[in-house]
Amino acid sequence: MSLGILVVDDEPPIRKLLRTGLATQGYTVFEAPNARTALDILARETIALIILDLGLPDMRGHDLLRRIRADHRDLPVVVLSSRDDESGKVEALDLGADDYVTKPFGMGELLARLRAALRHQLAVQGERAVFAVDGLSVDLVRRIVRVHGVEVKLTPREYDFLRVLVQHAGKALTHAQLMNAVSTSSDPQYLRVYMRQLRQKLEADPERPRILLTETGVGYRLRAPDDEGGPAR
Repeated sequence: MSLGILVVDDEPPIRKLLRTGLATQGYTVFEAPNARTALDILARETIALIILDLGLPDMRGHDLLRRIRADHRDLPVVVLSSRDDESGKVEALDLGADDYVTKPFGMGELLARLRAALRHQLAVQGERAVFAVDGLSVDLVRRIVRVHGVEVKLTPREYDFLRVLVQHAGKALTHAQLMNAVSTSSDPQYLRVYMRQLRQKLEADPERPRILLTETGVGYRLRAPDDEGGPAR
């Protein structure tokens, strides 16, 4: 049975683009031009993931996301946002969105983000003891970190940040989410220091990171195991 994806967007051309692109990948696509239709579909269909545009005609996208999270805590949601709406992206992520894609977007990037969100859901349902990507290995049970087989010593705080990123691999985490998870200073500079230290220890080239990626204006994202990666952002 193919996975059902709900596309919530009031622009017919966007829905057509997503319907065509997702169908070619074997997904079953449900479409909603507004929040009311989206909630009706969620009530009667089995949905594996939601693509949510923040600009809806009958309800603020963030309010719909809040409604979705109240009833579907673990359902992956990937947000569509405009290029200049950084505050909207951050708010959506803090409300529980798994990731975001900026309009205009490429179908390849969107599909990669969807796969990452679905992987994250599986990880939540049955977290793996050992996380591995691009030479990095993190044993979450024994708290051992290796890079290409060589053990790397992390400070307790460095490990705490890495553990949170591993648990949400493939998902963009805001500065607030990371700081709150580790229960430490709220100063963004404090977080940047630790991310720089982690890159020095984990990346082959800390200036061109391939594992611990910056999400400009939002926060950070750790590459998921089957993410193709790409240039640092």
